[in-house]
Formats: sequence, structure tokens, C-alpha cells
Amino acid sequence: MSNSNNLPNNLRYTVTHEWVKQEVDGTVSVGITQHAQELLGDMVFVESPAVGRQLQAKEECAVVESVKAAADIYAPLSGVVVAINHELDGAPEKINADPYAAWMFKIKPDDLGDVSGLMDGTAYQALIDSEAH
Repeated sequence: MSNSNNLPNNLRYTVTHEWVKQEVDGTVSVGITQHAQELLGDMVFVESPAVGRQLQAKEECAVVESVKAAADIYAPLSGVVVAINHELDGAPEKINADPYAAWMFKIKPDDLGDVSGLMDGTAYQALIDSEAH
């Protein structure tokens, strides 16, 4: 029951292991959690959604591939994709090095209030702990 993930308190989390960071400009950055990248292993490819794409919450919108498996990434909120992290195109291993700095894409949410409906670090840690048993 250790919190080896050291979950940042300023982020929100989803049951599908994405993290969400509310930015000052009203957008949200999205990435995958430490727990997710540990399960997947060394990243070899990231496929992000196209800028301008309208996403619905919980919709499959991106893919990460590791040496072990490919995993779908789900939109944590409904909104429009406004940016993707092109650094990951040539260096997907940045996700392994620091998953909370290596955002994958940014969304301008339809309703910024939806962020508060996502899990905080305590709830997410409880989810990880429950999955481990």
C-alpha cells in the first residue's frame, strides 16, 4: 500500500489512467500516469488526436505503444483538441522519464467545471491499490 507514484496534487485523474492538468489559459493538458507507463513499459510510439478534433468524454482518442503492448488513451473531458506535444513524436520515452511532464495533447473543454468531476490523487491512489489486489 505504498504511494510509490508520488501523485501530483495539482492534477486530476481518470479510471483509465490519464492525468489532467488545468492550465491558466482555460485549456487542460492530458497525459498518462506513472502507474500506466509502469504497466506498459518502454514507450516506442505515441499517436495523438488531430488538432481541431472535437472529443467526447471517455472517447478513444489516442494510442501509446510500448515494447509490451498498445493502449488506447481516452478523452478525460469533452472539448476540442488545441495542441499536441510534438516532442513525443521523436522521443516517446519522455513519457517513461517523467509522465507528469510529458503531456500528450491539450483540450479546450466544453465545460471547465468537468475537471472537478475527475478523481483527485487520493481517490486515484485508492483505485490503483484496489486494482493491485
